[in-house]
Amino acid sequence: MRKTAALGAAGTLVSGALLAGAITATPAQAGEQHQRGAAEARGVAEARGVATAAARAAKKGIDWQDCPADWNLKSPVQCGYVTVPVDYAKPNGRTIKIAVDRARSTGGKEQRQGSLLYNPGGPGGSGMKFPTRITTKNPLWAKTAKAYDFVGFDPRGVGHSAPISCMDPQEFVKAPKADPVPDSEADKRAQRKLAKQYADGCAERSGRLLPHMTTANTARDIDVIRAALGEKKLNYLGVSYGTYLGAVYATLFPGHVRRMLVDSVVDPSREKIWYQANLDQDIAFETRWGDWKKWVAKNDATYHIGDTPKKVQAAWEKLRATAKKKPIGGVVGPAELTGYFQNAPYYDDVWASVAQVWSAYRAGDSKPLVENAGPNLKDTAGNISAENGNAVYTAVECTDTKWPTSWRKWDRDNTRIHQRAPFMTWSNAWMNLPCATWPVKQQRPVDVKTGKGLPNVLIVQSARDAATPYGGAVELHRRLKGSRMITERDAGSHGVTGEVNPCINKRVDTYFLTGKTDAKDVTCAPHATPEPSTAKALVGALDLPAVH
Repeated sequence: MRKTAALGAAGTLVSGALLAGAITATPAQAGEQHQRGAAEARGVAEARGVATAAARAAKKGIDWQDCPADWNLKSPVQCGYVTVPVDYAKPNGRTIKIAVDRARSTGGKEQRQGSLLYNPGGPGGSGMKFPTRITTKNPLWAKTAKAYDFVGFDPRGVGHSAPISCMDPQEFVKAPKADPVPDSEADKRAQRKLAKQYADGCAERSGRLLPHMTTANTARDIDVIRAALGEKKLNYLGVSYGTYLGAVYATLFPGHVRRMLVDSVVDPSREKIWYQANLDQDIAFETRWGDWKKWVAKNDATYHIGDTPKKVQAAWEKLRATAKKKPIGGVVGPAELTGYFQNAPYYDDVWASVAQVWSAYRAGDSKPLVENAGPNLKDTAGNISAENGNAVYTAVECTDTKWPTSWRKWDRDNTRIHQRAPFMTWSNAWMNLPCATWPVKQQRPVDVKTGKGLPNVLIVQSARDAATPYGGAVELHRRLKGSRMITERDAGSHGVTGEVNPCINKRVDTYFLTGKTDAKDVTCAPHATPEPSTAKALVGALDLPAVH
């Protein structure tokens, strides 16, 4: 307005220029309009395609059978498949089969409320173990199990659902790998070369599915699964990346949601998905790494690593330098140490076991460290699963959105953040760098928001979560009108609903059983801090959510 006023009599010329611009767009504007129009047309086609696929699935249902022996899912868990289009804009084109499983609800007919579908995170995590929460009688889920069949699935590209791959699994797990913290420009060039090779490997080994490996397509798959289950509306539990998957589903299919709980929330804003989200994660990991160091120092009488956080950090740096000079057991270098020790900032359930493995090494026994942090080349099935999970993680995050292609930006941002958060910044950067040279078209993320018919969504988040920083839950809460949020203060374990905390557990049960939430957001005291232990628990043997 100020500009128009200053022009005075020339204002009519400005209006004329604007009018002319509206009539005759510049080439750039015309290109943008064409892209928007094409995207809208594709969106309409995909909406029709998912409706077509869902109608077919509802008619066909799922042929439930005992699970294949090598799936390690014993009766009464049952398995089956749901057929979905590779490309929802072409519902009559190529299809893939999505593996699903279930355990039936434990209550009577009058208590049953349908199916509860679960995603544990990733991208790349399998939800197929979820039904075992019923068969193993997990006490945290006993009440909800009376009302729901627990249903798990392998998302597209994962496990038994048209699995993708980017490199030979045995090569993927080989160790030691290069120190993720670069000492020189030559180190950075070497890592850039590896990232480009990995991206090219994804195209070579999985090119036909790669352009369709998006969160939006996985959300569409979920709607087809819902229909195949015979459910008019979806009941959903998502953890970590599963929260973003749920948020995208809620945006695309708001009227198909019955109950939705999201736990440890990915920031759904387009500005964060996915480059900035990973930078935010680096800082949050440093904070939670500090929490663990304080706990280790407090329990120095058990672990003998250091009686102050500063001494624990010094011991870490010494361990890292030792492994860099000569990899422990020939296979555990700085990269492998970071990969193993990051379990502690993720989950305080493993604080004691990680500390004990470290303590044993300092006392002269390196075997637990080598077994936990090093590869097991004999575990071919496990290595195939690990490589597959990483391939799906990369494929989904790289295809979901446009990533920076300028190495100068990557270098500048990660160098800056490494100064504040050295624990895993560069490790995270190299993991994501294939997205800078991604060989298929990158999409535009779904604009997560409330749509007509969306019921109250329950959000659960710990205040000091490393993998999904607290701000993400606040942002999703803001975007989903009517949602309710439970905060676990002074805590940071990832996957809050898996912890024993009556303040949270009872509200989760109430929500799934009645749909009711508190009138206001709730803050709960933290769950119990882990007790020190000298048990030689192996982190790899624990059933932890799959997240990156």
